[in-house]
Amino acid sequence: MADYEIKNIYQGGYSSLKPEYGNFVGYRMGAGNFGMSTDARTANILKDVSKNLSAGAKHVELTQVSPEVFESVPKQQLKELNRLSKLTGVEISVHAPVLEPSGFNREGRFSEEDRKNVERQMFQAVERSHEINPTGNIPVTFHSSAGLPGEISQKGEAINETFVIDSEKGSMHKFPIKERNFPGEGEKSIGKELEEINKEQWSEKIRTINYYADLGGERLHYLETAAALAEKKAGKHTDEEERIISSSRHGAAYLNDSYRQLKDLFELANKYGSHEDKEKLIKFRKEIEPIAIEIKKDPKNYFHNAPLMKKIIDKGVETFNEFKSYPEIFKPLNEFSKEKTVETFSNIALESYKKFKDKSPIISIENPPAGGAFSTGTELKELVEKSREKFVEKAVEKGFGKSEAEDAAKKLIGATWDVGHINMLRKFGYESKDIIAHSEQIAPLVKHVHLSDNFGFEHTELPMGMGNVPVKEIMQKLEKEGFKGKKVIEALSWWQHFSEQGATPPLQPTLEAFGSPMSSVGGMPYWNQSVGFQQGYFGGYGQMLPQMNYETFGAGFSTLPSELGGQRPSAGGSRMSGRPME
Repeated sequence: MADYEIKNIYQGGYSSLKPEYGNFVGYRMGAGNFGMSTDARTANILKDVSKNLSAGAKHVELTQVSPEVFESVPKQQLKELNRLSKLTGVEISVHAPVLEPSGFNREGRFSEEDRKNVERQMFQAVERSHEINPTGNIPVTFHSSAGLPGEISQKGEAINETFVIDSEKGSMHKFPIKERNFPGEGEKSIGKELEEINKEQWSEKIRTINYYADLGGERLHYLETAAALAEKKAGKHTDEEERIISSSRHGAAYLNDSYRQLKDLFELANKYGSHEDKEKLIKFRKEIEPIAIEIKKDPKNYFHNAPLMKKIIDKGVETFNEFKSYPEIFKPLNEFSKEKTVETFSNIALESYKKFKDKSPIISIENPPAGGAFSTGTELKELVEKSREKFVEKAVEKGFGKSEAEDAAKKLIGATWDVGHINMLRKFGYESKDIIAHSEQIAPLVKHVHLSDNFGFEHTELPMGMGNVPVKEIMQKLEKEGFKGKKVIEALSWWQHFSEQGATPPLQPTLEAFGSPMSSVGGMPYWNQSVGFQQGYFGGYGQMLPQMNYETFGAGFSTLPSELGGQRPSAGGSRMSGRPME
């Protein structure tokens, strides 16, 4: 017992004077590098931006992820925000409403009209953002997808299901990737599964055409007799004659239906077939064109047209069966949506460049939470690069020089890397090293960073240092590729659960996590030491030991009368009064 010793009772103690104290991530960053996001739930942006300025933010991101809220922001507030930015010297960026750029709606159906509508809505966000900073390239962040599923397998496992789109109907479908054990089938793959889907769908359409053509063909021998009976002037026919006429009409109806389906199949093959198969269609068209024109002259004369239809149907089915491949009506959702998303972003960037030239806002494409479409570093990299290529292609068509277009594409189209979103790869079994590797892939294209921490399973947004995002290594990879943009703190979960209780804004815990210098010139003291400077029981988050603890357990002199340095009032006595103290 003689060796027992109590020391360093008070919070922080001597250790708070050491630079490494409390530094969660071991990576220092100046306070001027950080930005604060506004509360996405409010359209009163002036009030919210001012609140962030009061917290000491040097950069503020107007976060309007809801289209309805963004539409509620009056244009006057954007102009006032521009004036506020000039007055305070604070930079502003914008997180535009989260919309699906590929053109898929909430029900999972695609239409080109929906894509164009979204494109117009996104471009309006660019125009409104330009009002905030008309003389500079304000960063405007858009999500690469909003609700579309991605194809991320569990680590070390193959993908077990794939999403496809019916190109004609615009509908999305999910298919399992089957294990096929029949000899000659080979290993399962997305490509093979898609080939099987197109094969089954195409074969089913041909079978349907054949089925109705056969039903109609069985009644063709009645047509000549039925035609003669129909020309009789007398109104009545025998029962047998009525049966012949009725049977011939049914046969003609079957052939007419088969003929209609054949025409639909011709259009599908002409649209989605291979180049070689389209050559066969051209030959088929030349052969049947005179007959088709003959049918078109009097489409209601079924007695005359039925044999002609049967001839075209037989020739058409023969042509379709000679195809070397199956028309790609069903396509991989990922490839289809990527093509449409690239179309949208390249169009927005080009329209912006045509209108604002060198002062155009930067289109910064953000990775959604891992599991969504284009959420990995590999996918986002390809999406940004293809958007730049499409921009250049369209700009050259509009008369811009190729060199100018390439420079503009590189300047105005980039990536926003959300470190919290990519950390959600952990729910698929991935580790820190995998998350860092994806960050390294996208690093050369990153223009903007969103900082939020989580534990990899739910889309929570905490200040850095409160989860397991490997932010130190991620930032080192980005900076190695020359990244010098702003890092915006997104901490919606922090605002939701703690801000209304008067807790510290997320800027301070972020500064503590990064060990940011308190002085603009750098060096000690650091924000991670701030708790130790208070040297009291009440430092940190809230009242750790209430007054009752002092009184109950005698910590200090609070229970003594005031004459002896305590907090209890006395009865007015003193050592010199002649009466005892109470």
